[in-house]
Amino acid sequence: MIWDQLTSVQISEIDRNTPLIIPIAATEQHGAHLPLATDRMIGEHFALQVHQAIPNQVLILPAIGIGCSKHHMDFPGTLTLSHSVFKEQVEQVVQSAIFHGFNNFILLNSHGGNQGIGQVIIEELGNKYVDCELFMTSWWRLSREQLLKLNQTGFGGVGHAGEFETSLMLLIAPELVHTDKIEQGANQPDHEWAQADLLNGPEVSHYLSMKQLTPNGIFGDPRAASKQKGVQITKIVVDQLVRVVQDLSNK
Repeated sequence: MIWDQLTSVQISEIDRNTPLIIPIAATEQHGAHLPLATDRMIGEHFALQVHQAIPNQVLILPAIGIGCSKHHMDFPGTLTLSHSVFKEQVEQVVQSAIFHGFNNFILLNSHGGNQGIGQVIIEELGNKYVDCELFMTSWWRLSREQLLKLNQTGFGGVGHAGEFETSLMLLIAPELVHTDKIEQGANQPDHEWAQADLLNGPEVSHYLSMKQLTPNGIFGDPRAASKQKGVQITKIVVDQLVRVVQDLSNK
């Protein structure tokens, strides 16, 4: 079920224990080969696939399409919200749904810069609405071991505009992928103990702007991307999301 494609009467008839997925994303540069909407389109893609798999067991809220992207602002086209504004926006959407009686929420994140504030959001809302269930995950964390097996390019495969995001966009919107501009990320070396991509966390967190991290805006190597890999990634992530939703539905 898609929230904004239903009527008010149809919303009123839905079981209030139905899990709601809220895609939280970003609008920011993804190198010269991917569109600014990459994160939003990927998040919406996963949510739509869950809806298609179990259409009567999940309710998809409209995506939050601009996230916390200050570290990308050196690149033209990037839009960003402050942590406080992003937090307020997400919280007010959740609180609107709570007002209407819903109580199961999954924040589905598709942008690395939203992870920290996303955790704060679910902790604060969870403390305030003790009768609600609030969860957050980023798509690349849902089945890390399976995703690692697909990674052909090693460190940075799930980085930024790299192998995995490019594969997904070749599946979702191939007409928006500039294949003639695909190039390896210009990853700059960091301290060994601070190196990370989205599948491999650092021992010590270190702030760098994206321009410092990779002057061409790509972290990883998208040259190994393919539509078929996008299909494989989608199945892995959606299977896990379906499992999460069904576990919540059966509580």
